[in-house]
Amino acid sequence: MTAPYDHEALWIKAKLFLNRAMDDDGVRSFDEQALWASLALELLAKAALARVSPVLIAEPTEEGANLLASLGLIQGGDHFSSVRAKTIFTRCHRAFRPFDLKESSRFTQARNEYLHGPGVPFLAIPPEVWWPKFWAQVDILVNSMDREMSDLVGPDRESVVDSYLSQNKKNIEDRTEALIARARQRISQHRAGTMTTKMVAEWNSVGNLSAHMTYQMPVQCPACDLEGMLEGDEEIERERERTVFVGETSYDELEYDYDYPTFTLTIGADYFSCPHCHLVLDRLEFVEQAGLPAAFEVEGVEDIEYAEPEYGND
Repeated sequence: MTAPYDHEALWIKAKLFLNRAMDDDGVRSFDEQALWASLALELLAKAALARVSPVLIAEPTEEGANLLASLGLIQGGDHFSSVRAKTIFTRCHRAFRPFDLKESSRFTQARNEYLHGPGVPFLAIPPEVWWPKFWAQVDILVNSMDREMSDLVGPDRESVVDSYLSQNKKNIEDRTEALIARARQRISQHRAGTMTTKMVAEWNSVGNLSAHMTYQMPVQCPACDLEGMLEGDEEIERERERTVFVGETSYDELEYDYDYPTFTLTIGADYFSCPHCHLVLDRLEFVEQAGLPAAFEVEGVEDIEYAEPEYGND
């Protein structure tokens, strides 16, 4: 019996669902195709994580049955439970950049509403817009598994996917260009004093554009060339070193050495904002397209608590 966390089995089932999603015989409506496709996306995400380790998709419980089963320590495949789709996509977002958590979550939300609610949310977005966004996320997962798109959809359908991927790339290029152009236009009008009263009020009411992510680095804004802020939460790499600080005190004329562990973190960039022209790039794809770094380094020093010496009073 195939284990429910077997990544090859999940991959094969995703292929089956995508075959149904890509049927072009006119039998399936777009909303049905989108349903099969969104189900396939979750299976692909599970397969990508399970390929690294089945533990990544096992639902943790107090007795740990799912975790133990995924490690092969107990027999429990028949009752194995995986984590929710949101957790799956969150882990893929952190592990397989630039997989987009927000975008993938929208597919799941639409699927859940379609299955459990009264609406048909798939029809709210035209197919020519929906498919490029969908295949962009699939392509990242396929690459993370060291596969080709033809392995997933077959050589005869690969050209269809390629056309959607090209369209998505063009959409990112156009959107980034439009955001930068509009930011340049705004700051030019503001400097020239040609804004209307309403535009000035909107300009003054913008406030802090920061996403308040854990790590930040100042970089030159691609729109106005002034200093903006690149932000991210995800730690991609940590390089640890040791630095010694030597000090001297005149109070007791004693020398002391403090050995502090220092480290350099490489952080994935997910957001950029400029307080001067009000440019905001809120996706990694926009950040990269604008020519900003996809990752940046920050340095830090670990705090170490040194035990106070014990002094004898007897």
